[in-house]
Parts: sequence; structure tokens; C-alpha cells
Amino acid sequence: MRVVVGISGASGAVYGITVLKYLRQCQIEGHLILSRWARRTIELETDYTVEQVMELAHCCYPEDDMAAVVSSGSFNHQGMIIAPCSMKTLAAIASGYSDNLISRAADVAIKERRRLVLLPREAPLSPIHLENMLKLSRIGVVIMPPMPAFYHRPETVQEIVNHSAGRALELIGVENMLFHRWGNK
Repeated sequence: MRVVVGISGASGAVYGITVLKYLRQCQIEGHLILSRWARRTIELETDYTVEQVMELAHCCYPEDDMAAVVSSGSFNHQGMIIAPCSMKTLAAIASGYSDNLISRAADVAIKERRRLVLLPREAPLSPIHLENMLKLSRIGVVIMPPMPAFYHRPETVQEIVNHSAGRALELIGVENMLFHRWGNK
């Protein structure tokens, strides 16, 4: 099993890191694409180094490597998660503007009818953001803003993050125990 993970420069790199940690734990190939600004966000928001995050992945690609295997429809994978997904990345995907490897890999996922889950991070949302999300949702892309759930009574920020990361993984077919289902605390 293979999963492509994109981490854009939006706030919330911890979502993508949590997805990668779970994939590594389950021995699922994680193919990571880091944007230039994701590298900076990791340094600003987490206790991880960029190198530590890259080590969580089976393979890691810079955003300008348009010849990477994940840019081809012949590269088979279970799906792609972009966590977090900046509005710039969302707009590029919605318009088919594959100017970097994250948007190209997402474009490939769409054209190959593979699962694509975006965790957009922005607030408040403008009409442009909402229109881009609606456009992508209509073609089957899952738009899953990482909104916290509280029915499981989280005690740490990591538990809140795990809930969203676990739901995203489940949406591409990766069963996991990162989150509690309603009524199963």
C-alpha cells in the first residue's frame, strides 16, 4: 500500500506529520512532497526538524521535482492527502495549474480517479475559497477542514490532531485507531 502526502506551507504541518507517523508505524509507504514554505512552517510550529519529518516518509520529493514518480499516472497508490492544504494549493488544484509537485500529484490523483483528501487551513473563508472547494468537491475530491471534534473529550492538542489525521486516513481507505468513533470512547 502507498499513500502520497503533501504538506503545504499553511499552518498545521502537524496534521501531515501525524499522517506520516501513522503510515510509518503501519509499514505503509508514505511518499512525501514538502513545499518550500512547509519546511519553514515545520520549523516555526513544531519541535521536529525538516530532516526528521522527511525520515518518516518512505520517499521524499522536493516541490520542484516534476519528474518524480508521483507526477505520473502510472505510479499506483491508494490516495493522496494534503495536510495542511493552503488556499494557494487548493486554487492551483481547482484550476488545474500544476506549477509544483503537490498540485501535479493532486492533478494526477484526480485524472486517475484516485482518492484525494484536502485539509484546507484558512479562516474565515472567502467566496473564492468556497467556490474552489465546491468545484473540487463536485468532482469527488474530499474537502475536510481539520475541525476539532469534542465528543471524545480530548485532553491534549495531539488528540485533536489525531482525530483529524485519522479521519483523513480513513477517507483514503487506511483503517486506523487514531480517533474515537461516536459512542466508542
